[in-house]
Amino acid sequence: MTSASTARVATQRPTRYGRQLASHFSRNLKTDWDEAEGRGHLSFEGELPGEVSMIAGDAVLLLYLEAAPEHVEQLELVIARHLVHFGARDELKVSWRREGGVAGLVYTSADLPED
Repeated sequence: MTSASTARVATQRPTRYGRQLASHFSRNLKTDWDEAEGRGHLSFEGELPGEVSMIAGDAVLLLYLEAAPEHVEQLELVIARHLVHFGARDELKVSWRREGGVAGLVYTSADLPED
């Protein structure tokens, strides 16, 4: 059984951030990014399995996460933390919404650890 969570990340550079997520996670995960389509995918395996689809839209990066219910929150955090770190200058905000309209994790640059 899987659960789903989605996020719409407002940004003027959605393709850049989708590509950057795929590139960063490619060291440890199966990832892909299709530049022409503006779409990508992250496949988490092992202790924290899940799938994330990414679509670069008009001033928005759409994220769709599917995982076992017990892994959804942790995967939301992993994706959000990296994305907000990459886009700290742009003050990205990742707000997840789970199935049934339930609010998920919200992560902003204020949540990043101080250097």
